Amino acid sequence: MSFKFDIGFSKSAAVSGGVAILAKAIDGAVAGAAVADPAGILENAMRIGKFTGKSLALLDIVAPHGSAADRILVLGLGKAGSITAHDWLKAGGAAAAKVRNADSSITIFLDTPGVEVTAKAAADFALGMEMNAYSFDTYKTKKDDDEEKAPKKPVKVTIVTAAAAEAKKLASVTEAVAGGVFLARDLVNLPPNDLGPVEFADKAKELEKLGVDVEILTEKEMKKLGMGALLGVAQGSVRPPRLAIMKWNGGKAKDQPIAFIGKGVVFDSGGISIKPGAGMEDMKGDMGGAAAVTGLLHVLAARKAKVNAIGIIGLVENMPDGNAQRPGDIVTSMSGQTIEIINTDAEGRLVLADALWYCNDRFKPKFMINLATLTGAVMVALGSHHAGLFSNDDDLSEKLLAAGLSTQERLWRLPLGKDYDKMIDSKFADMKNTGGRYGGSITAAQFLKRFVKDTPWAHLDIAGTAMGSPTDEINRSWASGFGVRLLDELVRANYEG
Repeated sequence: MSFKFDIGFSKSAAVSGGVAILAKAIDGAVAGAAVADPAGILENAMRIGKFTGKSLALLDIVAPHGSAADRILVLGLGKAGSITAHDWLKAGGAAAAKVRNADSSITIFLDTPGVEVTAKAAADFALGMEMNAYSFDTYKTKKDDDEEKAPKKPVKVTIVTAAAAEAKKLASVTEAVAGGVFLARDLVNLPPNDLGPVEFADKAKELEKLGVDVEILTEKEMKKLGMGALLGVAQGSVRPPRLAIMKWNGGKAKDQPIAFIGKGVVFDSGGISIKPGAGMEDMKGDMGGAAAVTGLLHVLAARKAKVNAIGIIGLVENMPDGNAQRPGDIVTSMSGQTIEIINTDAEGRLVLADALWYCNDRFKPKFMINLATLTGAVMVALGSHHAGLFSNDDDLSEKLLAAGLSTQERLWRLPLGKDYDKMIDSKFADMKNTGGRYGGSITAAQFLKRFVKDTPWAHLDIAGTAMGSPTDEINRSWASGFGVRLLDELVRANYEG
């Protein structure tokens, strides 16, 4: 990250130079106007600029004579009675985008007449600022103009609100969330030559600093367990596979754990069924599911969540060398079920099959949720604004959908059924690893369902949302970190003691 804010909260603040940001709802007064604009010139500026306070609208003016600030921004909040938590998050991101090159202090007045500014709203605003500030420039030796202009030290930000004391307490939670999202983004953004399965496992191991128990299984150990599906994907690469098991024990010892499983294909060439060259560089992000699970475990540990959670990520590289598995091969999964390989580019489900079975068999979790950049078909169906949700449990699905609406990491439930299941039956084995072109995301989910038994389970296909999704006020990065906030909200709202 080349830019960072140092954000604090205060009930009052004496403005002396720098930038003052004033919030305003539609048809409402301006927060902090008496401090930043003692002469009342702002009202005239808003009238001339036709500024009403529409959500995320910004009025940027040189501070009038007599103002304590050097520059004033008025930020629209929208209708006073309908501002959501995500609106506060986006407002913080919009404000951050406008002051990225500020070289002096920033004072933000949030207490707008007619708008209830809770401690959570203030903390969400701060989180939005932090998330907008993220950029991945580790490998740049020359900076672009904006980065050259960015201050070298964190810019001091003071958020003025009556809820300052409580907002300070909540800030540790939002910082944990930001840390988890940024970890997921970093992992997806890293180049594949620097992030192989072993290196990814080492990143997971670093969570031990936060109190997460981390266990790494090697290729030898996975062979003993009979993980033929996962190992079949890895056999074409000189880089050995790994299975990382992350355990956060924040609940009571007797509490049944909840489990999250991530696809971690660090680079996907397609194997023998090789992908077209155009855009193949994006396949460094085919571990977006594993990145999200790792980021989630960071959040749960950093905010000391009162829950027992398991995170399991299958880490492999899919390459087409002379030892790579072939279309027509039949592999035996840890479950004992056999799989005919029709297409070596349908590899993520093979990795997840063994990871899901291992998780269920060893930990007996309350539920399992897996995340994977699994199919292009889900992007054809949903684009980049929703992730696909497949589940064998209505209650878990409803909770996930609600968490998606709350965080705006939105999901859309797609069907499962016997008719689709028949599409992956094989003439030569228990099943084949692809059902063909039609209903591709559904048949992939049907495949995974065969490895979860009766445990409540949900599969999130995040191919369109984890990387290359549209940027917005809280994400300017190619890697979005999708799933971290969604699953943290799921846990927070439903499963903490």
